[in-house]
Amino acid sequence: MSTETSGRTARHPRPEVAVRETAELGEGPTWDPATGRLIWIDILSSRVHGYDPATGRRTVFTTGQHVGAVKPRAGGGLVLNLRDGVALLSPEGAFSWLHHDPVPNRRGNDAAVAPDGSLWAGTMTYDETPGGGSLTRIAPDGTAVEVLPDSTVSNGTGWSPDGRLMYYADSPTRRVDVFDVVGQDIRGRRTLAEIEDGAGYPDGLCVDADGCVWVALWDGGAIRRYTPDGRLDRTLPLPVRRPTACAFGGPDLTDLYITTARVGHRPHPLAGSLLVLPNAGQGLPQPAFAG
Repeated sequence: MSTETSGRTARHPRPEVAVRETAELGEGPTWDPATGRLIWIDILSSRVHGYDPATGRRTVFTTGQHVGAVKPRAGGGLVLNLRDGVALLSPEGAFSWLHHDPVPNRRGNDAAVAPDGSLWAGTMTYDETPGGGSLTRIAPDGTAVEVLPDSTVSNGTGWSPDGRLMYYADSPTRRVDVFDVVGQDIRGRRTLAEIEDGAGYPDGLCVDADGCVWVALWDGGAIRRYTPDGRLDRTLPLPVRRPTACAFGGPDLTDLYITTARVGHRPHPLAGSLLVLPNAGQGLPQPAFAG
């Protein structure tokens, strides 16, 4: 795979503010087609945000402990990657643990739903101990299989349009890696792209209908788009230094939503807000968790 870092900087579209907010660590934007809203979180305030772009209506609820990711469930409700494991929230708001696995100094981080409806849930330690996190596959019945042990900051995860490739970022490596998908397993880890020194760290990512990978650059103030062969195709500069993740949303999946963070630096006034790049590309429908 190529590690070329040249690429055109897009002049349009320009980022807009979808939701002005002061999230400490905004993360995990996810479009829920069943409700027509964008779900995102603030990890450190234990809050789950909902935003309906058609009406501007917003919702917020707290989870009681730090939440690394929230995804829709196929039958309604949500699945949550929390500090102490993975939990379910029914459409009526009833809470239950699906995989309860508390470990001192560790919390859930980014997560994604695979084409087969399983949840791939990342973890990390609060002090970012090298090798202290992992990526675990959670089946709908709660069966857990640790797929990638010894990760440090398990972050963006996504699949190619045909489901044959999986992309993954363990942020401190400065790499976006790619795997072959074989049944429920992944093999053949290799580098799709390397982020050069001074350009930030790969955080959350998503895959578009062309199979290109869009990745948020923590401390890089930009979103990058890489082609399936690892070529840097596009750089979208942002006003904030710490974008955390991106996802396509809207009824046609053409608007790129971007979460941002205020924590750990002197923030821009828009840091912590949910941004959107209208008509940025063509996204892929994302599966709901099958549990």
